[in-house]
Amino acid sequence: MDMSAFNPAYVLVLLALSCPNAWGSTHGSAPLSAEESDPQALQWMTGFPPPDDKLIAHPQSNYFSFPKLRWTVCHIRELLPTTRISRGIGAPDPLPYALDNGINDISFMPMGSDTQMNWRESLAANYTDGLLILHKGKIVYEYYNGCLSETGKHAAMSMTKSLTGLLAEVLVAEGKLDDEATVDSLVPELKNSAFGSATVRQVMDMTTALDYSEDYADPEADIWQYSAAASPLPKPSDYSGPEGYFEYLQTVEQNGDHGDAFGYRTVNSDALGWIIARVSGKSVANLLSERLWNPLGTEQDAYMTIDAKGTPFAGGGLSAGLRDLGRIGLLMLNKGKYKNRQLFPESVVNAIQAGGDKKAFAKAGYTTLPGASYRSMWWIFNNANGAYAARGVHGQTIYIDPTANMVLVRFASFPNASNSKIDPTSLPLYQAVADYLMNRD
Repeated sequence: MDMSAFNPAYVLVLLALSCPNAWGSTHGSAPLSAEESDPQALQWMTGFPPPDDKLIAHPQSNYFSFPKLRWTVCHIRELLPTTRISRGIGAPDPLPYALDNGINDISFMPMGSDTQMNWRESLAANYTDGLLILHKGKIVYEYYNGCLSETGKHAAMSMTKSLTGLLAEVLVAEGKLDDEATVDSLVPELKNSAFGSATVRQVMDMTTALDYSEDYADPEADIWQYSAAASPLPKPSDYSGPEGYFEYLQTVEQNGDHGDAFGYRTVNSDALGWIIARVSGKSVANLLSERLWNPLGTEQDAYMTIDAKGTPFAGGGLSAGLRDLGRIGLLMLNKGKYKNRQLFPESVVNAIQAGGDKKAFAKAGYTTLPGASYRSMWWIFNNANGAYAARGVHGQTIYIDPTANMVLVRFASFPNASNSKIDPTSLPLYQAVADYLMNRD
């Protein structure tokens, strides 16, 4: 299909993806290498004004295609309207450093390979834009590349979902949200949709039964209608569909029994964002500021893309600084405690770490995640170290390993959207770092 037919709403779709069938930009051809596609080497958006062959403009539909995406992931705010996640006006709370050059000597065996990959090779293989590793609360490794600097922000993609799920779990623990309540009891506007009869927990764990397709090869798939509704740009004169995330959610119909199977669908995250806003009286962006960005002493404001009505994209709209997401990881690692302050009950993280329904998850067919599950929009690996993660397309992750006392945050711009394409050179890498840090101690 011709992707140019889908105007700028297309980027909203790509920001949300993290399923194994996600559209990839390579289409069978070998992409440029990490070095060849470096946005600085390609000189995107250089000059005043940039020449046509270096221009990444709005409203072109291809500004999230590879290799342009390697510039775009650091410049979402320049292409789409956003709302701010304020850090407040206080001084940042600095993270301590204990840099370890030995990490550069780590090697590992990728999945399905009989050849070792070294650290430097892994950075290039994964098109890494930024990498932060914390051990026992200290930064032991920090790396910036391509479009990203320590003062910049990067699209978090579907890691946004995990923060939305975290907010919901906090509200549950505080008694402000009943996860066994049906959605229609909290958001009556969703009564006649598929979400109405689902429980909040089923939305949080994406075990809702929805008649909703995210088949990106099908121009008639529901995802395109969703993206059209969500687009913040003026609608075509002949457009008669829903306006914004909330209106679209009301049109989703049910197919099957809630709770039967895991199905990764971004609309669940935006439904949860509506539930959170309704019970808290605050948007997801404002609640992230109040509950996380401000008390964590973050270094930078973050921001979220919005629809035409100002609703934050709870399923994939976050852009943030690398170290600030490291603070989120530390907060999870320490079960809601940060710098001797308990920001939310330990039970929040315990509930997430417990994981979701493995049998329901297995039906989704994630071949690189055997034995995994999904809980509150976090990916639970159920490995020996009890690791879990926030994940987003093109290689984004906040990987938390409680056994190794490690947090790893990566921003990337891998050519293919699907995490199944990058897991083979990522998950063994994370384990190798964890092993190194544990053996070092």
